[in-house]
Amino acid sequence: MERIKKSTTKSKELPPETPVAIVLLSGGLDSVLSLKIVLSQGIKVKGLNFITPFLKEQKTVREQAEEFGIPLVTIKLGEDYLNLVKRPKYGYGKHLNPCIDCRILMFKKAKALLRKKFSFIVTGEVLAQRPSSQYKNALLMIEEEAGLVGRVLRPLSAKVLPETIPEKQGLINREELLAISGRSRKEQLKLAKNFGIKNYLSPAGGCLLTEKEFSLKLKDLFEHREKIEISDLYLLKVGRHFRLSPDTKLIVGRNERENNLLFSLAGNNDFLLEVNGIAGPAGILESRSKDLIPLAAGIVARYSDAKDFPSVPVNYWNSYNKAGVTVKPLNSVEKLKSLRIGSQ
Repeated sequence: MERIKKSTTKSKELPPETPVAIVLLSGGLDSVLSLKIVLSQGIKVKGLNFITPFLKEQKTVREQAEEFGIPLVTIKLGEDYLNLVKRPKYGYGKHLNPCIDCRILMFKKAKALLRKKFSFIVTGEVLAQRPSSQYKNALLMIEEEAGLVGRVLRPLSAKVLPETIPEKQGLINREELLAISGRSRKEQLKLAKNFGIKNYLSPAGGCLLTEKEFSLKLKDLFEHREKIEISDLYLLKVGRHFRLSPDTKLIVGRNERENNLLFSLAGNNDFLLEVNGIAGPAGILESRSKDLIPLAAGIVARYSDAKDFPSVPVNYWNSYNKAGVTVKPLNSVEKLKSLRIGSQ
């Protein structure tokens, strides 16, 4: 299910007859530059931001909307987005990122916000910046799939793309748009300096699905869990993950913050593990069985201050049981590597 929420940005509601550009804001440099270019032509604007379980940060988007004084709508994508990631019609990019399917879904959601025939959508997409979803044929195909042919304006690359409907209608002056293409960001950085834009996310600050380690963790989850809840995805962002058996996974915290998160995210049937009396990580064993607790305890002990001890006491508990086991820390690099999911 999706949830739509209006931000608290103080902007007046626009009369229904006013043409409105729906600007897709990601928090990145390209989208905020596109926003600035459209605003400079006197176009009324609404910001639109999508939240998925795989995005790292949203605060920057809200700050950008506040800075430019525009209303912001956020749409939270949940199970429908997860199903898309599991079975994308157009496949994946380099990792588990279904960029084309993702863009089509977002454009369809954005289309529902358009007002009258003069409204249109603005994105920060740059021609040929991303090989899987931003080559010319893909951009045009995504528009067609979403039912938005000619109604998507890409200000940064407009002059190397077909003329859009808002340009033909005289709402946008094509001569004031740009012809950027390719992966270099020199022109965007120069524009940002000229516009005085400083608040934006780095290119690596976006979607977790483009990251190798996270994608491997998610792929493992798809392979071993028939029913996946949105809450399961939050655990993928925390700690080191180990596949101990087809139905048993261990997650080990890497610092105090992650340890606290693991304690808060553990299910009633999950076993929590912690070395007794010695500084070290917390662990979650996702299993109803105790059979693999000694192996899990050995891994948790390996990442503690007692990793070189001949034997280490490890406590384990869940909502129904509490006990302890004494183990030798598992220090075999090869064994750890064979069990770890997404190890670099």
